[in-house]
Amino acid sequence: MPLGTLDRTPPPFFRQGTSAFTKLVFFAALALFLMVADARLRIAEPVRDALAIVLLPVQRALAVPVELAFGGADYLRGLTAARDAERTAREQLAQSAEKLARAGALAEENTRLRALLELKPAIAVRSQAAEVLYEAADPFSRKVIIDRGQAQGVVAGSPVVNQDGVLGQVTRLYALTAEVTLLVDKDAAIPVLNQRTQQRGAAFGVGSGMELRFTSANDDVQVGDALQTSGVDGVYPAGLPVAKVVSVERRSESGFARIALAPTARSDGVRHVLVLEPLALQLPPRPEPPPVAPELARRRGSGRR
Repeated sequence: MPLGTLDRTPPPFFRQGTSAFTKLVFFAALALFLMVADARLRIAEPVRDALAIVLLPVQRALAVPVELAFGGADYLRGLTAARDAERTAREQLAQSAEKLARAGALAEENTRLRALLELKPAIAVRSQAAEVLYEAADPFSRKVIIDRGQAQGVVAGSPVVNQDGVLGQVTRLYALTAEVTLLVDKDAAIPVLNQRTQQRGAAFGVGSGMELRFTSANDDVQVGDALQTSGVDGVYPAGLPVAKVVSVERRSESGFARIALAPTARSDGVRHVLVLEPLALQLPPRPEPPPVAPELARRRGSGRR
């Protein structure tokens, strides 16, 4: 064999490059830099939005076989349940006919009284239906993703309800989807009103349930009290069911009572919800404070001195 045809390159075993430790340090530093930059500058926000749009059809396609499997079983079991539900619904319809007639008369009377007292008409809450796609992947939070986003007119802070009451609030928006933080999430809070005593309070999520905080130990709160939205925050309409009191623990060494709540609207298994428009978008702007007279401002300044 001629010497010119021999392969003079060294075998792969003898090739030297960047060491594995150097690569580890470099990529670890790069990952740390990207995490800090995303937390402070949100540089990955457009990438997440784009991925959410691109992956949405894939997520829906992957969910089709699961929905078909569960849907077939539910269909077979639901035939008998549907017949029973129809019979019950007919009985309830007959019972509610008289209540509906009385409700119509009360509504007309309320309209006449508001006109007599020159009160403004009640604010009409706009809403749109949405479907829950899946739960968020974070195991330390209670959040769900719905199939309505900025393209459908959803805004941040919109209340989300179902037939039982308040479920949560929109906390993050994407183009075609939105993230809803449930009331039981540890970062969730909502102002409430006790229907029995008309006392206001604040309910907070604790991960597995809710609790009523900042309530004095001698306040009139009993097990079974129903709590609803107070409507004073400019977000939730007044009168929506929120939770019920399940336990009251009054501690002598503390000035506050520990009150556990059970949400009225259960998030497990919910599929269809309503997204409400925040009341703040329909309320008139707050009036600006009147200007302070020069003489009064001068007196205040001299008083501080």
